[in-house]
Amino acid sequence: MIVTNFKTYESATGEKALELAKIHEAVAKETGADIQVSVQAVDLASIANNVSIPVLSQHIDPVGFGSATGHILPEAVKMAGAQGTILNHSEQRLEREILAKSITRAKEAGLKVIVCAESPEEGATFLEFDPDFIAVEPPELIGGDTSVSSAQPEIIENAAKLIGSEKLLVGAGVKNGEDVRTCIKLGAKGVLLASGVTKAEDPKAVLMDLANGLSQ
Repeated sequence: MIVTNFKTYESATGEKALELAKIHEAVAKETGADIQVSVQAVDLASIANNVSIPVLSQHIDPVGFGSATGHILPEAVKMAGAQGTILNHSEQRLEREILAKSITRAKEAGLKVIVCAESPEEGATFLEFDPDFIAVEPPELIGGDTSVSSAQPEIIENAAKLIGSEKLLVGAGVKNGEDVRTCIKLGAKGVLLASGVTKAEDPKAVLMDLANGLSQ
């Protein structure tokens, strides 16, 4: 499983976001890999309506229909075509009580949930909220040139023990197929990444390499 977070990169916004999502779709079809994209709320509908791969919202708020101006309504995200959402990303950290409510609301709306954690230990504490996946991303490695798989492989092994391989995604510095292969070998279900794809000169080539890494 490969999830690319488009963040708010210029190369992954608006029409460019749709182009990038279609590249992800093409690689998924060619390789048979489970490839998903997480996009900005304003791009959600246009992308979800034009690709067949799962599209995720980068965030939702624990609100319902009514008076919640400026918030991201889970049901609206679902109606726009999203299959899930990311919560508690390092760039959008949530207080524990808010996270619990957000997960509940996402599930009520029929969305799958990926919860981000800074460590295996923190991730394990989120199991009580029953998210679909927990993405462990050491903050000091996010957006860097060194993958967690090479810099701190023991984090992945520990996370697999504490969280369980079926729920574990790994992020931070993942750039190529070898990184993915190592993450899977150490017990992860898949990877969550961003700049390795969104900033690539040839994103399709990078995605093909990443997808090949899923094969042991």
